Amino acid sequence: MLAAMPDSAPSPLSAGGVSPRSGGDACPGTLRLHRADDGALARVRIPGGVLSAERADALLAVADRFGDGELHLTSRGNVQLRGLDARCGGELAGLLTAAGLLPSAAHERARNIVASPLAGLDGSPALGPWLTGLDGLVCGSAAAASLSGRFLFALDDGRGDVDALGADVTLIAEGPDALLRIGAEDTVFRVPAADAPRAALLAAEAFLRAAADSGAWRVKDLPDGVRAELVRAIGSTAGEPVHRPRPRTAKAPAPGLVTGPHGNAAAATATTTTVTALCVDVPLGQLTPTQWRLLTGTARRYGNELRLTPWRGIVVPGPFDDGGAAEALRTLAAAGLITAPESPWTGVGACIGHPGCAKSLSDVRAEAGAAVGPVGRLPVYWSGCERRCGHPHGEWIDVVVTPEGHRISHVRGDRRDPPATVRNDPAALAATVAAARA
Repeated sequence: MLAAMPDSAPSPLSAGGVSPRSGGDACPGTLRLHRADDGALARVRIPGGVLSAERADALLAVADRFGDGELHLTSRGNVQLRGLDARCGGELAGLLTAAGLLPSAAHERARNIVASPLAGLDGSPALGPWLTGLDGLVCGSAAAASLSGRFLFALDDGRGDVDALGADVTLIAEGPDALLRIGAEDTVFRVPAADAPRAALLAAEAFLRAAADSGAWRVKDLPDGVRAELVRAIGSTAGEPVHRPRPRTAKAPAPGLVTGPHGNAAAATATTTTVTALCVDVPLGQLTPTQWRLLTGTARRYGNELRLTPWRGIVVPGPFDDGGAAEALRTLAAAGLITAPESPWTGVGACIGHPGCAKSLSDVRAEAGAAVGPVGRLPVYWSGCERRCGHPHGEWIDVVVTPEGHRISHVRGDRRDPPATVRNDPAALAATVAAARA
């Protein structure tokens, strides 16, 4: 068993199931708990964000038994359990294994897969075979156990939503084929759809070989020459190269009724349109037990599935009967979830902040709530320190707490506008954030 990191503790079940790179990778999992100021933290990987109602029940049960009872969504569609007893690791892992949420101890932090949350629901291609295929291949690959907890796969149904998230290996559906993207490269490679999961795994294994000398955790961390050689090597065995620039802005599904094709119809009603799913956003990604039970109960009544999105939202697939969708949406709204795009909470995110994190300089969640106002054109993310844990990608407003005050800047991919700093004035802070988002 590896010695614990300064802020993490390995579970008894991690013996024989950790990668040789784990000593330098403190990314939390379920076999290595992270020490936070509000207790230990576990991150449960949910490939593609897809949960059955039964597995959702199991997550709530362990949150209630070992933690603060709440479920915290991440920017990769995973679930964090907070406030855990640091000694619960073995029992926690055992219960998650029994529920099917931990199929491989060696690969539990390598199962980072995001997928288009509306795939197959609004006229777009379904991604289920890719998701189950890739997850199975990752768990069956000895080499893949060495992937860091930061390495990310993305499965995009062609709309470009998760393609914009900056994954290390991306598969994009295009007719009978798939397009394979490595990092942020504008050149993709066409492969048969049936071969797509294996092509993604082989690309990840090729990355590990390329990263052996540099110690890089992700494709973007490779030296330029090594990264170029990696892409050439993958291209030599993959299919036809295609020029397809990666989208720069990740567009989350709008909260409301999903009717398709290719989009939400928040104004539609179940009496005039067939509703295939409900989409809700979660204020600051934090779900109470009551909210989680309502969502799982709705899922059990209809499609028996929840899809956690990389934007801290949840899609409940149907189909829904006449009137059922609208009534379910009203119930979820009454419980405090975001069910319409015009909610002032739409696009507002924040790290856990103080007092949950010792590195945070303020209670950014309370500050974000106090600053909530008119819906902004751009998302905003509040960070309690320079690490910006969980921040979005693409174009957004970055609010970071510093010793000098709150620094606010407009981020466009890799570019950042000159910031403005607001010092100790909540009203001015709210006004500056609102103006930046507009």
